[in-house]
Amino acid sequence: MSTPSLELAFRGESRDFSLLLKRNCSIAPGALACVFAALAVAVMGIGIGFAIAGAWLILPFAGLEVIALAVAFVLQARHATDYERIELGHGRLRVEVSDAERIARYELEAREARIELQGPHVVLRGAGETLRLGRHLDDEARVRFAAELKKRLCT
Repeated sequence: MSTPSLELAFRGESRDFSLLLKRNCSIAPGALACVFAALAVAVMGIGIGFAIAGAWLILPFAGLEVIALAVAFVLQARHATDYERIELGHGRLRVEVSDAERIARYELEAREARIELQGPHVVLRGAGETLRLGRHLDDEARVRFAAELKKRLCT
């Protein structure tokens, strides 16, 4: 994951900030579709070749492989745009979490919010809400994120 953007987002001494944490998508949706199409054509071409050679039973398995590939690509595409937006301003902490097609928004009083680092999660607690943040960060960036967020909430 990209940690320089985290450092830039927290630059300066101002208490207020806005931070967007998202997946590091290394391939555009159009390119992903081209990769899928190329793999599907190759698998079906091999299956048809074996079917013509007399091993027709390979063809249904090639079809199943293409379907499994399509399911994997769809699942990956559904989560390609997931993000967490954390904003602190005017004493309020606003968090927006996008997971597949679901977007959840939370708003907490900043001085009541508590930050804890629990294993692979940064846990934000406040006013009856418990949120797990930092799922798109590596371990080192998650620790820095939790420390900096805690510092900003305490000032």
